[in-house]
Amino acid sequence: MKIGYARVSTGLQNLDLQLDSLEKHGCEKIFKDHISGTKSKRKGLEEAMEFGRAGDTIVVWRLDRLGRNMEDLISIVNQLNKRGISFHSLQENITMDKSSSTGQLIFHLFAAFAEFERNLILERSAAGREAARARGRFGGRPEKLNQSDLDLLKTLVDNGTPIKTIAEKWGVSRTTIYRYLNKLEEKNDENKEGRIS
Repeated sequence: MKIGYARVSTGLQNLDLQLDSLEKHGCEKIFKDHISGTKSKRKGLEEAMEFGRAGDTIVVWRLDRLGRNMEDLISIVNQLNKRGISFHSLQENITMDKSSSTGQLIFHLFAAFAEFERNLILERSAAGREAARARGRFGGRPEKLNQSDLDLLKTLVDNGTPIKTIAEKWGVSRTTIYRYLNKLEEKNDENKEGRIS
C-alpha cells in the first residue's frame, strides 16, 4: 500500500500541489501536517508511520517534506526500514528500500551525507568559537549580576537577608544566588592566597 505524507510550514501555504501529486501516484491514504519542519513532533507524520505496515511505502512530494535535515531524514527512513516499510520521494525520484541493493546504496549515501553535514557544522562552530576567542569574546549567557549587584548581594547576605528575598529582588532562582555566593567566596580565597604568597 502507498501511504502519502504532505506537509506545509504554515496555515497560509497550500497542500493542493502535494496532495494532487500523491493521489496521482496512487496513494490510498494521505496524512497531512501544517507545521514547520523544524518541529520534532509532527502529528501527521507520526500517524503515517504508525499506520504503515511491512511492505507499504511512505511517499512524499519532496525530500524536505519528510525530514528537518539530512540526519533527521536518515533517522526516519531507518525507523521505516526496520519495520519493512520503504520510502519514496516523487520530485527526486528516490526510493529507499533496504531490501534492494540499490535502496541500500542510496541509504548509505544519504547516511554519509548526513555525517558530512554534521562534521561541517561542528567544524564551523569550532572555527566561530576560535574567532570569537581571538577577539576576546567568550560564549555562554551574559551574567545577570554586575559588580555593583555582587557588592550589594554580599552586604544583604552579611546583614542576614533571606536568600529567597534576595533572589526575588533580581528575579533569579535561589540556585543562581548560591552560585554567585560561591564565586564571591572563591574570589576571596584567591585574593587571600595572593596576599599570603
